[in-house]
Amino acid sequence: MIKIDIKSVSQISPEQSVIFIVGNEEIPPYIMLSRSEKEYAEKRLKEKDEFVFINSYFKCTYIVPLNTELTGYKLLEDLRKKASVMKKLIKSNSHSEIVIASDGSLSGAEEAFAEGLILSIYSFSKYKTKEEKKNGGKFPSKILIYNTGVNQNILWLSTLCEAVYMTRDLINEPPNYLNANAFAEEIKKIGNSAGFSVEVFYKEKIEALKMGGILAVNRGSVDPPVFCILEWKPQKSVNNKPVVLIGKGIMYDTGGLNIKTGEYMSQMKADMAGAATVAGIMYVISKCELPVHVIGLLPATDNRPGGNAYTQGDIIRMFDGSTVEIGNTDAEGRLLLADAISYACNYAPELIITIATLTGSAAMTFGNQAIAAMGNADEEYFKILEEAGNDVYERIACLPFWDEYSEALKSDVADIKNNGGREAGAITAGKFLESFAKYPLIHLDIAGTGILKKDDFYRLKEGPGSGLRLLTVFLRKLASGKINNK
Repeated sequence: MIKIDIKSVSQISPEQSVIFIVGNEEIPPYIMLSRSEKEYAEKRLKEKDEFVFINSYFKCTYIVPLNTELTGYKLLEDLRKKASVMKKLIKSNSHSEIVIASDGSLSGAEEAFAEGLILSIYSFSKYKTKEEKKNGGKFPSKILIYNTGVNQNILWLSTLCEAVYMTRDLINEPPNYLNANAFAEEIKKIGNSAGFSVEVFYKEKIEALKMGGILAVNRGSVDPPVFCILEWKPQKSVNNKPVVLIGKGIMYDTGGLNIKTGEYMSQMKADMAGAATVAGIMYVISKCELPVHVIGLLPATDNRPGGNAYTQGDIIRMFDGSTVEIGNTDAEGRLLLADAISYACNYAPELIITIATLTGSAAMTFGNQAIAAMGNADEEYFKILEEAGNDVYERIACLPFWDEYSEALKSDVADIKNNGGREAGAITAGKFLESFAKYPLIHLDIAGTGILKKDDFYRLKEGPGSGLRLLTVFLRKLASGKINNK
């Protein structure tokens, strides 16, 4: 994993390479170009080039014009994407450090470009035994933000990028190295480094608690399940009742006895992206000491068609005592989440948020452009979630959550079925979860955004860490008093 140090600086030296973001066609003196270089750059800007590159031999200058056709959060996202497009050129010049500056036309421009660049250069090469050729250059190990004036923003950006890298590492780990127990050990390490507490329930405890959803999914596996409880509780939090985040931790999903075809199984090591994302969120809020009480619940197991695997027609008893008829063993993630939701109710939370690569229906509906959101929480929470999604361009799209959708989950032999059929599949999965929630619930289905088949600019293929930036900014807004719900 590439390690990048982010710092703020108050001046630029003549020999430093600079990425300069401009809102007009004038280059200020502190960029320190020669007369001919400045004239060339301003000419290219007038010609509306996407960016201008000047190699002064002892330094490089990259000039990035703002897209005047865009405004607000869309303009910041455009800078993140431009950074991704420029990464190969920047890498080819092998800078040990680079300064990012702007003319002040857009607040947050420097941080947005830095974020896009850092997130686009992530790679997972832990298991490569042969060193890659270096003739393609190297990425800068230090990024300097010029004249930012607010060190807290640098800390936030740095920690957020670290968390995305860490989350991507967890998602990219192969299942033969990262089973549920190994995942729990990684979560403990993350908690120790960030400062949040971690408690792990192992199989014996899960059996004692009668978490029938987790245990049923685990029956076909030789590896035992875990249930991780993460908690960040600062002395002065804005909420008396915690926000509980629940991440789906299916370490590998074969579909069970309703086995997936090869095409749909190929990326299923990323079916624990929700759980990895919650771990990343806890890392950010604790390292940045957000004054908000948050609990993370991570139920984890793999779903395999072993000798004692659960099957269609089984009736299982959940943690809350209710019974579920199994209509499809590939609708397993909701069983883990349901037990975790019931357990979350013990905390009398202000809000429960689930995040999961849950349904193909969500992916088919929104592709990789939006996170499917639904729930029964107050509309104010959805408004803040929408704001946060726009801020980081992890946008949400709300689905209707009408009571009538629960009709598809009715069972003749149990309290509820775990599968409502193909029609409205993302919504009926959410309604299944709602039946276990005694407190306000928001459900985020990241099936379309959380597992990508190819790079989407700085959102890289496999597991990009979808939802992490969304929910950390959401919690930051709650911590700032957006909703005063003591």
